[in-house]
Amino acid sequence: MVHAGVARVILAGELDLQTGPAVREAVRACLAKEATSLCLDLTDVAFCDCAGLTALLRARAAVLGTGVDFVVEGVGVQLARLLRLIGAEGMFVERDTNPGSAQWASGTAGTHRGAPSAAPAGLPPRRLA
Repeated sequence: MVHAGVARVILAGELDLQTGPAVREAVRACLAKEATSLCLDLTDVAFCDCAGLTALLRARAAVLGTGVDFVVEGVGVQLARLLRLIGAEGMFVERDTNPGSAQWASGTAGTHRGAPSAAPAGLPPRRLA
């Protein structure tokens, strides 16, 4: 979904060898609509294996390669552990999800082109599971 230049890809279920291509296609479709910012919502991802992780890293590279801002929401415990195990915990910027706060999460490494003072319009804060 793209609204006012802000794309949001919502993933749910398992992120693995079978679903990885759908991630790439969803990101590609958003970029084709000339999004200026892309948010990957992982709140409802219950499982991610190495193929799913590869899909996420390739999506990140594709988005950043076009100069589009890239953030994620809802990195769960399992995915966070996987990222930590491979030393990639700083690869994704996660937006602060405190209600009433539109700031980017502090203490995260940059995949965002420039740390804006507020979250992009059209992306309401969401509480992490």
